[in-house]
Amino acid sequence: MNTLPSTGPAAAPGAAASHGPLAGARNALLVALVMLLPLLVFHETALSVAHIWERSETFAHGFLILPISLWLVWRQRWALQQLPLQPCWPALLLLAAFGAAWLLADLAEVSIVRQYALAAMLPLTVLAVLGRRIAGALLFPLAFILFAVPVGESLVPPLIDLTADFTVDALRLTGIPVLRDGNNFSIPSGNWSVVDACSGLRYLISSITLGCLFAYLSYRTAWRRAAFILASILVPVAANGVRAYMIVMMGHLSGMTLAVGVDHLIYGWVFFGLVMLLLFWVGSFWREDGPAAAAAPLTSQALLPLPLRPLIGGGVAVLAVLVVWPALAARADQAATAAPAVKLALVSPTPAAPEFTAWQPDYAAASGTLRQSFAGAPPVGLTVLFYRDAPGSAKLVSSTNRIGQQKAAYRENSADLRDESFGGRHMAVREAMLGLEGRRLLVWQWYWVNGSMTSSHYVGKLLQVKGKLLSGNGDGAAVMVFAPYDEDPAVARAAMRAFLDRNLAPLDQSLAGTRRP
Repeated sequence: MNTLPSTGPAAAPGAAASHGPLAGARNALLVALVMLLPLLVFHETALSVAHIWERSETFAHGFLILPISLWLVWRQRWALQQLPLQPCWPALLLLAAFGAAWLLADLAEVSIVRQYALAAMLPLTVLAVLGRRIAGALLFPLAFILFAVPVGESLVPPLIDLTADFTVDALRLTGIPVLRDGNNFSIPSGNWSVVDACSGLRYLISSITLGCLFAYLSYRTAWRRAAFILASILVPVAANGVRAYMIVMMGHLSGMTLAVGVDHLIYGWVFFGLVMLLLFWVGSFWREDGPAAAAAPLTSQALLPLPLRPLIGGGVAVLAVLVVWPALAARADQAATAAPAVKLALVSPTPAAPEFTAWQPDYAAASGTLRQSFAGAPPVGLTVLFYRDAPGSAKLVSSTNRIGQQKAAYRENSADLRDESFGGRHMAVREAMLGLEGRRLLVWQWYWVNGSMTSSHYVGKLLQVKGKLLSGNGDGAAVMVFAPYDEDPAVARAAMRAFLDRNLAPLDQSLAGTRRP
């Protein structure tokens, strides 16, 4: 009988009865426990990922990722029998680095970085405890865990633009006149809007996940795998444009009786299912089956139990490295002191004016709010949302904070960064054009954190982390200046620029007064 090379003691003769299926189940359980150690230590982050899977149809596939990864490991149990179990202690340094990244992300409340750091810790734990040979053999099953992280929402705006461009161009090629206003367009039979659900993100994420799994199971050569994964990216993007065009055509030809409600979502999923079925069917023609011996047990060989001593030693070392970071995060939360109430007021040289718009940014409830309107041609409005940095409080920088209102009068038709000069400063502002049915509003937005101004979400988070580390203060504000316009947004820009030339310094003074003692 072949023996398992390892750093542990050889199996005792009396242990022969445990060889075979029982040993295989025991080994699988031990490996699973090793992989799941980070989930136990960082359970709050793991639960935050699961909550997103539960409430979002786009990421509901996340419930299947870890079971699929464990199944892929189980498929290779006979091949892994031939590899030595040799803990890789340098991997503990990588685990510590990702633990530090998790801590910084926790201080900055950047969920995506926390979640990716946790996902990366799972394969690194296997590397540290089981060794390079085993981790290398399990490279794809371990890397597949990264698909569990709910990421991709930043792709929604460009996917919406792409879908709207494709649909409008296809309608015009068909001979149907189209009047377009941002991502809203009108044709003779009715009005249409390309919203988040039309972006095709859920199709794209599902296609990439399934495409990578299919490529791994079906092909052996790297170029075939890469080609199929590339197809799994391009095909759903193109198919989503065709789907949107077909839905508009169904509504147009039926007199707006078909595909104008929930039924068009059903048609979309049916169409996506057919496209994916066709993609996998075509991909199966180039299938490369692996050697039969790689997945089937040898008749002359039985599985041996993994040695416990190196497993326990490696597990304890990993646990010691992991528990440090949640402890530091808990200490930082306990150190957060109660902050004084926020009182915002702007002493402006510009005369006040009545409110000219009902628009409100779709942001989380702030610790303090300032909203004023000022006279001008056109008038200019100012909204400042101030956020105290405290455990459990609303976030200043968050993917859920949006300038536009998706289901209200002022939808976001376009958004981009724009270089501007005002108040003696030159900086980039985030410009959004809002409007629906003739009501148009131009909005400039940026962040103020401890006296620094930026329009970048990432820089804003880094400024908050810097403030926390240096002074224990990550407070900040979202500043929005806005003005109405009819056809030419340049008129609104000029009014906003003139307002900021006179009011930027008083605004800075007002925000500086919110700093904690």
